[in-house]
Amino acid sequence: SVWHQINLPIMNIFRLLGDMSHLAGIVLLLHKIWTSRSVSGISGKSQVCFCLVFLTRYLDMFTSFVSLYNTLMKMFFISSSIATVFMMYGRFKSSYDSNHDTFELKFLIAPAALLALVANHEFSFLEVLWTFSIYLESVAILPQLFLITKTGEAETITSHYLFALGAYRGLYVFNWIYRYFAEGYLDLIVVLSGCLQTCLYADFFYLYVTKVLSGRKISLPA
Repeated sequence: SVWHQINLPIMNIFRLLGDMSHLAGIVLLLHKIWTSRSVSGISGKSQVCFCLVFLTRYLDMFTSFVSLYNTLMKMFFISSSIATVFMMYGRFKSSYDSNHDTFELKFLIAPAALLALVANHEFSFLEVLWTFSIYLESVAILPQLFLITKTGEAETITSHYLFALGAYRGLYVFNWIYRYFAEGYLDLIVVLSGCLQTCLYADFFYLYVTKVLSGRKISLPA
């Protein structure tokens, strides 16, 4: 392959780093909630979206086995997302800012579901659910960004969480480039959705570098 001809490394380090960044982001969020005993500044709407993403994407772990790493990661993402939603709307509900977390989920879920039914690789139950998860993940962060614009700022730990999620998606762009040259693999549904998601983080990345890394809280323009 071209990848081997130009002597690039065999190991897909971009996917590994992306997975670790995603994992770190979720751990940061859970740590923040549990230690502060509060879900203030966190969008429950975004967390519901991520929970739907993992539940619909990883159903295949019950029908096929890829590797122990793959299975453990899927189990972690599903269980952690369910736990986060439970803490948002259950255990720490009193600290949940529902007055500002007002993004309408129907504007994300309905279009993602409709698009999954129309644009997919195969019209089968698991494939449509997987495609739905890809489309929904690309916009799942919007309620969180919307919440930040309404409150005017985000806590530093929440900013770290968002940066880790954005870094995960950015690293996966390099993962797709790697796979194209190393394997000849290109999934336009995944790539286009992922690029949209990366673009949504672009403004946040700038604010993170210019503010959070210099010790200030992040804020988005209303």
